[in-house]
Amino acid sequence: MYNKKECVAMLLAGGQGSRLYALTKTVAKPAVPYGGKYRIIDFPLSNCVNSGIDTVGVLTQYQPLVLNEYVGNGQAWNLDRIHGGVHILPPYQTASGAQWYEGTANAIYQNLSFIDRYDPEYVVILSGDHIYKMDYSKMLQFHKEKGAECTIAVIDVPIHEASRFGIMFAHEDGSVYDFVEKPKEPKSTLASMGIYIFSYKTLKKYLIENENDKEATKDFGKNIIPALLQNGEKVFAYRFDGYWKDVGTIDSLWDANMELLAVNVDLDLYDPSWRIYSNNDSAAPHIIGKNAKIQSSMVTNGCYIDGTVETSVISGGVTIEEGALVQYSVLFPGAVVKKGAVVEYAIVGENSVVGEGSHVGAAPETIENKDEWGVAVVGHNIEVSDGAKVAPKQIISESI
Repeated sequence: MYNKKECVAMLLAGGQGSRLYALTKTVAKPAVPYGGKYRIIDFPLSNCVNSGIDTVGVLTQYQPLVLNEYVGNGQAWNLDRIHGGVHILPPYQTASGAQWYEGTANAIYQNLSFIDRYDPEYVVILSGDHIYKMDYSKMLQFHKEKGAECTIAVIDVPIHEASRFGIMFAHEDGSVYDFVEKPKEPKSTLASMGIYIFSYKTLKKYLIENENDKEATKDFGKNIIPALLQNGEKVFAYRFDGYWKDVGTIDSLWDANMELLAVNVDLDLYDPSWRIYSNNDSAAPHIIGKNAKIQSSMVTNGCYIDGTVETSVISGGVTIEEGALVQYSVLFPGAVVKKGAVVEYAIVGENSVVGEGSHVGAAPETIENKDEWGVAVVGHNIEVSDGAKVAPKQIISESI
C-alpha cells in the first residue's frame, strides 16, 4: 500500500465522442482543443489540484495517443508527485484475458487495484468532457456533513434539454429519492453533471455486485445509482450554480468557444486564485502583420496574422494570411488559412490548411432554409484545396 490518501479522483477519459465526428476521429474527446490554448481535460485536472486532490487516475481507451502524450507525468498541473500524482490507466490484460472498458462502472471496477493502493476514504468520479471550474473540496465537505454514501453534483438545466441528462428528484435537504436516466418526458430539471463522490467502501461493494450481475450494463447512471436508491443508501444532490458546459456536440463546442468572447463571460480564465493549467508548449509571441484587422477575438501565442479576424478563437501557432477573413470561428493549433480564403461559422482542426480563395462555412442569414445551416467542420490534418467550398453544416474528415 502507498501512502494513504483521504480522497482519490478517477477521471473517465476513454469515450469516443462520436457526436464530434471529424474532431474525434483520431483524438479522444478530452484531448480536443478549447479556448485557444487549452484542451478539455485541462479543466477537471486543474479542478483537482486546485481542490487539494493530488492523486488522479485517468482512464483512457479510445484514440489515447494524443491524450496520453499531453497528460504525460502531470507536471503541467503540479501532479508529478512521488506519492500520488496523475496516472494513465488504459485497459490491460489479466490472467483471464484482455478486456475493454464496458461502461463507466466497469472502467472503475477494472481499476480497483489502483484505488486500493491508496486506501482512500472517498473517491471522486469525474468526466473528462466538460468545461467548468469547481471546488471539489466543498462538495466533499457537503458529503461528509450529510453522512452520505454517494453525493452527485447537479445543475438546473432548461426543461427542453433535460432529456439529455440523468435527472434527479431530491427533497429540500438534498436527499435524492428518485433518478431517471435520460427520460423522454422529464419531470425535473435537476441534471446530473456526471460528478460523483463515493465513500469508497460503498463504491467498491456496489461495483463488485454490478460486475457479478451478467445482465447489468456496467454504468453508473443505469445501474449503480438506481441500486443505491433501491437499497435505501444515503444519496444526496449537491447543487452547483457556476458555469458548466457539456461540449459533446459540434454546436456546444462552438458555443463554448464563442461564449469566451462575451463581455460578461461566466467562465473566468484569468482568475489567479483558480488557475486553469495547460500543457501546451510556450510559443513565441504572436505576430500581427501590417494588413491585419482583429476585433472581439482571442489570439494565442505563436500566431501569425495578416488577415481579418472577427469574433473568433485562434489557437497557438495559427497562420492567417493577407486577405483572408476568419469570423465567428474556432481555429485549432497549427491551422493555416491561405490568402483570400474565408472561414466563417466554422471549426478548423489541428494543422489543417484552408487553401487560397476557398470558402468554409457561411453566415446563417445567407441561408434560406435554416435547417441547412450549421457549424462547418474541417477535421485534423486536412487540406482544403484552393478555391474549394465547404458548405454550412458539412463535416470534412478527408482532404478535398
